[in-house]
Amino acid sequence: MARYITIALDKRGIICRARLLDDEAPLTCEAVWNALPQSGDAYHAKYARNEVYTLVPRITAAPHRENPTVTPIPGDVCLFDFEPWEIGNPAYGYEPGSEAHAAQGATDLALFYGRNNLLLNGDVGWVPGNVFATIEEGLPDLAAACNDLWIQGVAGETLSFARE
Repeated sequence: MARYITIALDKRGIICRARLLDDEAPLTCEAVWNALPQSGDAYHAKYARNEVYTLVPRITAAPHRENPTVTPIPGDVCLFDFEPWEIGNPAYGYEPGSEAHAAQGATDLALFYGRNNLLLNGDVGWVPGNVFATIEEGLPDLAAACNDLWIQGVAGETLSFARE
């Protein structure tokens, strides 16, 4: 039986529904499911293009690579596992004290809302993400809100993930 999560841009009141890809990424799905709910500041990607994400305390049960991609498509929901040294660079703009600077590293829960994404970072190279869910309901409204985040800014917006 399929499992679903909700993903919300809280300030904008946008909620979508995503189906976990238990067959393709069983370990990642289980780790995320057991860690939910999660919520944090929303960020719009600088490098990947059409990505909105949040950083949460590291989900240590998640595998480093499972169902990986460097070219996510619209509706993909990914997990990225980061060591502290990978995202603490001041050039990335994360505030001191944020999850990006946690001693144990951080987990990045991300959604992709448009085409032509490429997970390449000039500092470290390719950054594969584990695709663990696909958005099945609400992607058009979510994409419009994510574009608004790009134009208007993310200040005050939170991205939340919860079991349905």
